[in-house]
Amino acid sequence: MDHYQKQNNHPNHSGQHSAGGVSYTSTDSPGLCAFILTLISYLLIVATFPFSLCLCIKVVQEYERAVIFRLGRLLKGGAKGPGIFFIVPCIDSYRKVDLRTVSFDVPPQEILSLDSVPVSVEAVIYMRVRDATAAETNVEDYSHSTRLLAATTLRNVLGTRNLAEILSERESISATMQSSLDDATDPWGVKVERVEIKDVRLPVQLQRAMAAEAEAAREARAKVIAAEGEQRASRALKEAAEVINESPAALQLRYLQTLSSISAEKNSTIVFPLPIDIIKYFIKE
Repeated sequence: MDHYQKQNNHPNHSGQHSAGGVSYTSTDSPGLCAFILTLISYLLIVATFPFSLCLCIKVVQEYERAVIFRLGRLLKGGAKGPGIFFIVPCIDSYRKVDLRTVSFDVPPQEILSLDSVPVSVEAVIYMRVRDATAAETNVEDYSHSTRLLAATTLRNVLGTRNLAEILSERESISATMQSSLDDATDPWGVKVERVEIKDVRLPVQLQRAMAAEAEAAREARAKVIAAEGEQRASRALKEAAEVINESPAALQLRYLQTLSSISAEKNSTIVFPLPIDIIKYFIKE
């Protein structure tokens, strides 16, 4: 059974392999059986040359890396690629890891906010593999594990916010989720690049209540604005009356201006104002 000694330094070329920031150094030799199998494999390659090249030469794309295991041990030197690399048939196996950014939807999560409001939230996660070796050796399925962790993190983060914060502070929530996910997936060699809150769904009854509340608030503001307008109009009329009262001829000019406006509309009826001083005599009688 192999024994591994943890070291906190960077991997070198003496048989150390880095996995999530921790180096693992094999202290046991491969053994006689492994040496015999390796020797036989090399002899088969030489005996079947050049046909054996079809099995030895492999190619990975620019966005891929190959993690090679020789007799179950991680081959020193880290992941191979991009381009051509060589393997030894029968004793080597390799796995390709895609380094491109991958996006996936977090299924709708039923969450109870801090102010006890049930909401359904969907999110989108963008991630990529930063370290191919760690992604293959430290976790069984880094993609599936990241998806489960994203759903759990979404519930934990939104459970500490009230409804108003969930609806208005999406950028802050996304940044908090990204930081938490990135720290958790760092040992897996995964980099979480971006988190976006896709949709926030409220119960129908709550939507109606919020709509009624918003409508009532708008009506209240409209009434306040109308009252302020009436108050300002009354002040303007008062100031105009004081100006006219200072000059009696101003009232006559205003009357002539009114007649001009009425005649422009082709009306057949003209209203003549009757001063109240004239009818005071008849009122006394």
